[in-house]
Amino acid sequence: MQAIIGKKGVGKTKEGDSLTPRGTYLLGTSFGWGTKPAGVRYPFRIATKFDYWVDYPKSKDYNKWVHTTGNPQHIWKSYERLTHPLYKYAVVIRYIDAPIIAGGGSAIFLHIKKETTRYTLGCVAISEKNLVKVMRWLNPKTKPIIKIEG
Repeated sequence: MQAIIGKKGVGKTKEGDSLTPRGTYLLGTSFGWGTKPAGVRYPFRIATKFDYWVDYPKSKDYNKWVHTTGNPQHIWKSYERLTHPLYKYAVVIRYIDAPIIAGGGSAIFLHIKKETTRYTLGCVAISEKNLVKVMRWLNPKTKPIIKIEG
């Protein structure tokens, strides 16, 4: 299956460098604003208009999913809306989350790519059809990983 990566390739070193991290990482929860696909046994969390992934390094919420009904522009200088069209379905790539390293890179997901998508800003992207196949394949009784090389 074809995947695309960061605009500048592989080798993430800091927030905003447009690189996908090199290495082997555990996969976290799957999520999306779409209905959980039939046959998915892996944990799936519904994203709402009140869900964000914080990518502002100076925030205590850095590299975390946060649910808030407040105005996100008044809380953080930078964040991802988890209702983004490419996040209809996604899986968290657990990059620098234990421990979190402020400024090291955040919001790294396996998410949907459209036919016109040529690169990501650090994530890994595959077609929606293939992503749903992966989500159905993921086994919650194991500790699935993704290995990123390049």
